Amino acid sequence: MTTAQNTALIFIIAGENSGDLLGANLMRSIDAKAKGSISFAGVGGPEMTASGLNSLFPMEDLAVMGVFEVLPRLPLLLKRINQTAHEVERLKPDVLVTIDAPDFCFRVIKKLKSRGVKIPKVHYVAPSVWAWRPGRAKKIAGFLDHLLCLLPFEPPYFEKEGLPATFVGHPVVETPIADADGEGFRSRHVIAKDVPILMVLPGSRTGEVEKLMGVFGETVSRLAPQFANLQVVIPTVAHVEDRVRELSAHWATDVLVVRGDEKHEAFMAANVALAASGTVALELAMAGLPNVIAYRFNALTGFIAKRLIKTPYANLINIILGREAIPEFIQDNCTAENLSREIARLFDDENAKIAQVAAAQKAMKQLGLGGPPPGQRAAEVVLSLINKETTS
Repeated sequence: MTTAQNTALIFIIAGENSGDLLGANLMRSIDAKAKGSISFAGVGGPEMTASGLNSLFPMEDLAVMGVFEVLPRLPLLLKRINQTAHEVERLKPDVLVTIDAPDFCFRVIKKLKSRGVKIPKVHYVAPSVWAWRPGRAKKIAGFLDHLLCLLPFEPPYFEKEGLPATFVGHPVVETPIADADGEGFRSRHVIAKDVPILMVLPGSRTGEVEKLMGVFGETVSRLAPQFANLQVVIPTVAHVEDRVRELSAHWATDVLVVRGDEKHEAFMAANVALAASGTVALELAMAGLPNVIAYRFNALTGFIAKRLIKTPYANLINIILGREAIPEFIQDNCTAENLSREIARLFDDENAKIAQVAAAQKAMKQLGLGGPPPGQRAAEVVLSLINKETTS
């Protein structure tokens, strides 16, 4: 057991870029509160590495989505599950924090339970039991000790099953996106103030990029004749950058591919965005950037998802508001005709822009905008579990 004189160890696991950002923010908040009395081990990406984590293996090994996308990589995923569980068992951390990626993280936790490893287990980002498979709440309560929720309506789903759950707010609300220098971005890349910029965000997973870049390119082909000098900007991440450049090389207008460190400046420089459904929708809301959301699954994955998902919307802004404030086109509706029509409307109709931005801001307040920073609230919960173990 950790004593007051020793450094406590937190084993932390993230499986994709959004989780990496959550993990890095949590690590920084814990460091600030614990004043150097905590060390970290686990699995993470570049953000968590920059915050002091030496990742057990590349986080990209886990970044796969969809039943039929997983199958070819199953041997590697099983290897990583065993490797991670073995490392947790060897290190005996004071607490295990898993972040999103439930298919991987929960298998690690179950393997540890089968081996009799007893440590506090916290999961950050509640599975969306309100959207599909509500019976998961009871199952999750059987192997977790605490759940950190991003949405205010989530805790009751789990508390009624006996699992302590805390709404900490969505971490995107503490990201100063609106302070980014959009004018500096245009100046640096020699884009005149009157040139319309379409931000294109095809996702951070290889599968997403492969499925969306084609229809996004067709959409740009429809828009280019309507908007003179249309400039497309695509922020991307290192492991898909080459493929993004390759797939956008022959689009119908100028395309600028930038790395992640310029993303928020690009948000503030752009006029409209076309984005894969995901956390980026909240970043766009924080930037006040009007947008259209799209997504395509593998055909069989989409067939299954259509029959399981209970919510009528994919975009979290729309889910919170209970209406389609942000246009979204999923699977069969994800066509160049639909996407180009809605994007053109946002370019041309100032009232439509204003209405969408106002609706998004209303949703962001429900996610914690203006309240205590989510990272700090999450850190308090994790540290309280360590202190509880220390004094028990």
